[in-house]
Amino acid sequence: MPSFDDGFPGFVCGAGASAILRGVSLLKLPKMYPITDRRLSGLSHAEQVARLADGGASFIQLREKHLGPREFYREAEEAMRVARERGVKLIVNDRADIALALGADGLHLGQDDMPPDAARALLGDGVVIGFSTHNVAQAAEAARLPVDYVAIGPVFATSSKSNPDPVVGLEGVARAREAVGRLLLVAIGGITRENARAVLAAGADSVAVIGALLTTADPAEITGRTRGFLDLL
Repeated sequence: MPSFDDGFPGFVCGAGASAILRGVSLLKLPKMYPITDRRLSGLSHAEQVARLADGGASFIQLREKHLGPREFYREAEEAMRVARERGVKLIVNDRADIALALGADGLHLGQDDMPPDAARALLGDGVVIGFSTHNVAQAAEAARLPVDYVAIGPVFATSSKSNPDPVVGLEGVARAREAVGRLLLVAIGGITRENARAVLAAGADSVAVIGALLTTADPAEITGRTRGFLDLL
């Protein structure tokens, strides 16, 4: 399983969980953090990872809300192979068991998933753990957990979730920035090329992007959109 000392670009070698527990992550996030969506794109997770990576993405989250565990494991296994070939770090959404089994670079947890402290005990100090929050109070609480980054959102209205939480807006991002201190902050929800720079200016370290990259029937367009988005940032 990869660790902070494995020399991956974006990791700083060193003290592991002790720094995380002080609220200072050793992780360095790129400005854009793509998340896969099989239904939105019509592509397998492996194909999405390939297209996103070809566009310059270096840190990708696999998110799957509809497949059963066995099917998602098979998809994630192939996506991991593609990611390793391209030097991309892969974060698994929700499923600590799949992240552990595949030796994924990290795990992203939601409010109803396994508690981050339990995930840290299971996966160890060298695995990235992110945690979703939907308001400033949750973000402040998350900053006290053994996580590497906190996600806040939705920032704007989004169609990537069937029952999204209330939008927090740019003011919510700014307040979350204050609440989490030096911990990395990822903003998510309705982020596009038109508003991404304003979200970063409000205090986010990275923007998680789904629809702005994946709503196309042309797989090659995903690569182009990814490259264009990164060039903008």
